[in-house]
Amino acid sequence: KHQFLFAEGDMLTFMDLETYDQVQLDAAMMGEQRPFLQDGMTVMIESHEGAPLRVELPETVILEVTETEPTVKGQTAASSNKPAILENGVRIMVPPFVDQGAKVVVNTEDATYAKRADA
Repeated sequence: KHQFLFAEGDMLTFMDLETYDQVQLDAAMMGEQRPFLQDGMTVMIESHEGAPLRVELPETVILEVTETEPTVKGQTAASSNKPAILENGVRIMVPPFVDQGAKVVVNTEDATYAKRADA
């Protein structure tokens, strides 16, 4: 287990939660999951013979919707989803009842809406 400390250029710095050793990894290693990495987040870093292979994020993160279309009166939850932009810049599809400023739970594996975050 490691804690994300900071990003500097294309390098990400993590701290081992047992030894307090710091590890630097190339941000490209995270691929499409990089935008979901948050300050202080605890992640699992898998390595083989001391060489890091992959960074595993928590299954979900809570993020704020910064931009989405307003809810249309009479629209129901059974309607199709609408696009929304999250505070990390990622675009996802959300149910019609989710408005700008709402906090939502997002699956980090596939960048999909899971549910509305508890207040």
